[in-house]
Amino acid sequence: MLINILIAIAAIIVVFVIVVATRPADFRITRTAAISAPPMVVFAQVNDLHKWEAWSPWAKLDPEARKTFEGPTAGTGAVFAWSGNDKIGEGRMTITESVPTSLIGIKLEFLRPFKATNTAEFTFKPEGSQTVVTWSMAGKNNFMTKAFCLFVNMDKMVGSDFEKGLAQMKSVAEMASRQ
Repeated sequence: MLINILIAIAAIIVVFVIVVATRPADFRITRTAAISAPPMVVFAQVNDLHKWEAWSPWAKLDPEARKTFEGPTAGTGAVFAWSGNDKIGEGRMTITESVPTSLIGIKLEFLRPFKATNTAEFTFKPEGSQTVVTWSMAGKNNFMTKAFCLFVNMDKMVGSDFEKGLAQMKSVAEMASRQ
């Protein structure tokens, strides 16, 4: 009887490992919002990492987090690092590409609670009196992340944070464009 139980447990483990191993490694999470402000106003909210405090969905999760800035104030080479509670962890982001009013590329390095390196991209497209902002994050899942994603919908979880951030960015940018 004990042997049968051990064989069944081993079989379940093998099936689980096979299922996890066959999951796609690449991921991409994308959300879009229309903001009633000129592209330059919206672009400035992302290009200057100091301005993220006003709209980032993670800034309010740990107001006591340690934050540091390096390099230029805005644009390519600007760096923001943070270390906070378990909700925001620790990491660093570097603007790797900054094309005024159209594109910002960011290298994201997460150190805690898990190590990962991803890329984020913001695109800005004028449409009439609005700017359509698209926020994307892409990367590769390792075995542990693939296993985690079997139980947690990362697109829904991170995507909802992107939606909150874009809504807050909309409020900030629209107010800035009226001033």
